[in-house]
Amino acid sequence: TNPFPSITAYAGNPIVNVVIMFLIIAGGIGFLTWEDICINKTHFRKYHMQSKIILVTTALLIVLPAVFFFFSDFTHLSVGKRLLASAFQAVTPRTAGFNTMDISKMTEVSKAMIIILMLVGGSPSSTAGGMKTTTIAVLILNAFATFGREPETEVFGRRFDNTVVKNAATIAILYFFLFFTGGIAISQIEHVALSDCLFETASA
Repeated sequence: TNPFPSITAYAGNPIVNVVIMFLIIAGGIGFLTWEDICINKTHFRKYHMQSKIILVTTALLIVLPAVFFFFSDFTHLSVGKRLLASAFQAVTPRTAGFNTMDISKMTEVSKAMIIILMLVGGSPSSTAGGMKTTTIAVLILNAFATFGREPETEVFGRRFDNTVVKNAATIAILYFFLFFTGGIAISQIEHVALSDCLFETASA
């Protein structure tokens, strides 16, 4: 039996998958974004800049990883189930942590993608953790502006204050530092524990 089944039993159930994905996305975009949606409905141009960035970034962070997972994993499934599994695995890492497929059997590049999505996390004022979608969006937009030799970072006709860019860079560096430090510490602890276990086994 699988000791970590999560919701793998419902991998082929579209209703369960779609409902959970909707709830994850709903909780991950933030209360302020939902307020914008409720007030302005489908009038996207009237949304606050933060809401626009959150919605666009969230969509990209779902679609692009889903396409990536579709072509790199789940080849044993039918096209329909493969699409469902890819979409679910693209949605869940940033907020929830559920899985409908055995993650241990996924390719190494897919596991790396999952780690990146976990680092990004959800959006400000949401129920999710991570660096936040706005942070990664600011960094990417600033990179494009730098490569294009633009004097300022702009999006949706609005420019970012330098303080916003600095804060985003600081948060990203802090997260990456904690990530690598934590990874090294865990690896070292596991190595010592494994060595002690092997020594005790050999002594016995």
